[in-house]
Amino acid sequence: MTDINRLLTIMTRLRDPDAGCPWDRAQTYKTIVPHTLEEAYEVADTIEQGDFDALCDELGDLLFQIVFYAQLAKEESRFEFADVVKAISDKLERRHPHVFADAHFENEQQQTRHWEQLKQQEREAKAASTKNESPAARRASQMDDIARALPALSLARKIQSRAAQVGFDWPDVSGVYEKVQEEITELQQAWDDQQARTEEMGDLLFTCVNLSRHAGVDPEQALRQASNKFEQRFRSMEATAQQDAKSLESLSEAQLELLWQRAKRSA
Repeated sequence: MTDINRLLTIMTRLRDPDAGCPWDRAQTYKTIVPHTLEEAYEVADTIEQGDFDALCDELGDLLFQIVFYAQLAKEESRFEFADVVKAISDKLERRHPHVFADAHFENEQQQTRHWEQLKQQEREAKAASTKNESPAARRASQMDDIARALPALSLARKIQSRAAQVGFDWPDVSGVYEKVQEEITELQQAWDDQQARTEEMGDLLFTCVNLSRHAGVDPEQALRQASNKFEQRFRSMEATAQQDAKSLESLSEAQLELLWQRAKRSA
């Protein structure tokens, strides 16, 4: 706790009304959010790059975001960092009775069902407390407490997973394949109408996320990998063209395709 107390003390000094940092004093919950998202993505990037020397530093930057929010809340007498730690500690112990209590699960599926039941109970209790009702007075929606600020692909997957928990899902992947084809056809039919085209494109992307979920693939990670792969191949095309003292803009469609296939083979 000595190290974390040092960090908390630093945060308090940064927010000191008289001797603190002007930038830190000017921040609010909302102004910090973009920095929090950026730091989370930087953590993900270092892991994807396998740069574990940098990971320690990036995790520190992310921890600072949490400390910052806790400091703002402390100043408003809402909660403190210790309350954040207690809340997550209580939640982890509550959600792992097979580790911290005497519960026993026969298999992973049984444990997952118990986990989801606990989360549903928590959502119901939260919804009831918001309306000052008893937990039995109002059943929470499966869609409650989904972070709307999630990246669109992650948000779609989260929504679909919640629906699947109550059986609203295709029984197998064949139905998803058919739906993808259906959405492609509808997109083609709506192509001349900008508004309809936008809506149908969204439906197609949403269905593709469903396909990735049935494939056991994280759509956010898969698209990021595809983007990185495309970037590497495109850079290879640029380098090859530059060796011939040419620019990509000056090449024909056939020449570009030739460079692309060469880049794919070399990747």
